[in-house]
Order: sequence, then structure tokens, then C-alpha cells
Amino acid sequence: MNINKKIIASAKRTLSKELDSIKTLSSTFNKNFCDAIEIIHSLKGKVIVTGVGKSAHIGNKLSATLTSTGTPSYFVHATEASHGDLGSIKKTDCVIAISNSGETSELNNIIQFTKRFNITLIGITSNSKSSLHKNASVSILYKKPMEACPLNLAPTSSTSMSMIIGDCIAIALLELKGFKSTEFRSLHPGGNLGKDLKYLSEVMHIKSKLPLAKINEKMSKALITMTKKSFGCLGVINNKNEIVGIITDGDLRRKLNSNFFNKTAEEIMTKKPTVATKQMLVGEAINLMNTKKITSLFICDKKIPIGIVHIHDLLRLTS
Repeated sequence: MNINKKIIASAKRTLSKELDSIKTLSSTFNKNFCDAIEIIHSLKGKVIVTGVGKSAHIGNKLSATLTSTGTPSYFVHATEASHGDLGSIKKTDCVIAISNSGETSELNNIIQFTKRFNITLIGITSNSKSSLHKNASVSILYKKPMEACPLNLAPTSSTSMSMIIGDCIAIALLELKGFKSTEFRSLHPGGNLGKDLKYLSEVMHIKSKLPLAKINEKMSKALITMTKKSFGCLGVINNKNEIVGIITDGDLRRKLNSNFFNKTAEEIMTKKPTVATKQMLVGEAINLMNTKKITSLFICDKKIPIGIVHIHDLLRLTS
């Protein structure tokens, strides 16, 4: 077996083992899982996530996902908790502790702290005999997996499982709260997420840049406008300035003949073009344009075109 085949075979074995473990998670989503979600949903304080080792990395990710989807949260490393960070946990908070074995010694102080001050503790573990499982207010128990590591030592399958459980917690809460894309946008003003969540009103071309022609305008004139504006299309408006059609490069090719330049825009246009509102998000617009297989999109206010975007504008913005 050459080196490439060996590498691919290894990767496929890892994938297969992790998928087998992940498939067992269905049984984890039971009453205990529901109780945990209801506790967090009605929480007055914050969700403190904790763990050590690889579980700490998973916990950090879970905390960040919760915060970005409307559930205030922060991460406390179990080791640091024993050196003063326990003081940041309030009685109105709840703690999510992640540990595959449930017997990580560094968690003991957090477990005792939650007991002493009657703070809700949600455990995520695979060990039903562990201290974490026995002492948790609610324990989310998953089936102990075989790690993808051939030595069954390096956390692989178990970390994938706990990360998915965390994602399921965050998304269940997002849906219960009715968290909207506009709220998500306010928490992600920078980076690609922020760009994808911009409104079309923030990025559209406006006023003199709009490629527009009246319905009775001759194509000899309309074609000049279409060429100058460089969007590869032309919006056709009626006497009320409402958009009633669109002319694309494809329309030109299909209807080009010896009498073409004497025809009106109305005779060449495609009726009922796809349009958007200024409140539509960039990500939604890209999806709409891909679905409709169009490259330009007019933005309208009560059928009156107020802007236009080209697919390349949007893709550059989100890249």
C-alpha cells in the first residue's frame, strides 16, 4: 500500500468510528436533555461552561456559540476555578460541566461549590457512575464511545459527541427564544458573518447608477443605457416608475433581429422580474439569486426600484 492509500484508509477508519459513535447520540436526547434546556431557557443569570483538557476546548466553543445565539455565557477553566474564578459564578447562574470520564479531579471544587451555594449543575458525561453524573442537578449522559484513536486513548469520538451535544443545546435554545437573523447580525458586526448579514440597503447601487428604461422607450436608446450601466440587465418601468419587467443579455440574444432597434423595451422585456426589499440580508439575496439563476437583483420599495446589486458585488463582500 502506497503512502497516499494508507493515509486515506486511516482517515476513513477515523471517520467511520466517529460516525458510529455520533449515531448513538439519538438516545441522549431524552427527558434529561429537555430538563437541561428548560433550566437554561428560564435562567436569570448566565451559563458558565467548564472543563479541562480537550473538554475545555469544547466548552469554550459551546460558550461562544451560546453567547452568539442569544444565551449569555462565559467559559471558566476548571483549574482556574480553584484559584479564584469560582467567585465569578453567581447564584442566578448555572454551570455546564463537560467531562467524558466525569471523574476529572479539577472538577471537584466546582461540583462542591455548586452544591454549597445551590447552583444548578448540568453535567455532560459518558460515565453513569462518575461523581459528575451523580452530583449534577441534571446529567446529559451519552454512550461511552470507542475513540477513533487506534489506542483508544486520544479523545476523538468523545470530543465530537460532546461538541454535538453542545451544538444541540445552543440551537434548541435559539429556536425556543425565536432568535432572529437580525439579532444574530447585531452580535456579529465583523468578519464574514457580519458581512453576510448586512442589509441590501447598505450595499446596493442607487440613483444614477440604476439601469432603467421606460416601457415605450426604443431599444436603440435602451441598449445604450444598458451598456453604460454595466450590470448586464435593464429594468423596465411604467409611467408610475414601477418596475414591470427586466431585459437581460439573454433576452437580447433571443430576440435580436433586423427590426430589434425599433422595438420598445416592453416588447423585449421579461415580465414580473424577481426583486428584493432593502431589508433583505446579503446572505438571503445570494441564496435567492442562486436559486433563480440570476446575476443582478433590483431592490424595490412598493414596486419602485431604489437600488440594484450584482452577484459579484455580494460574493466579493462575503469572501
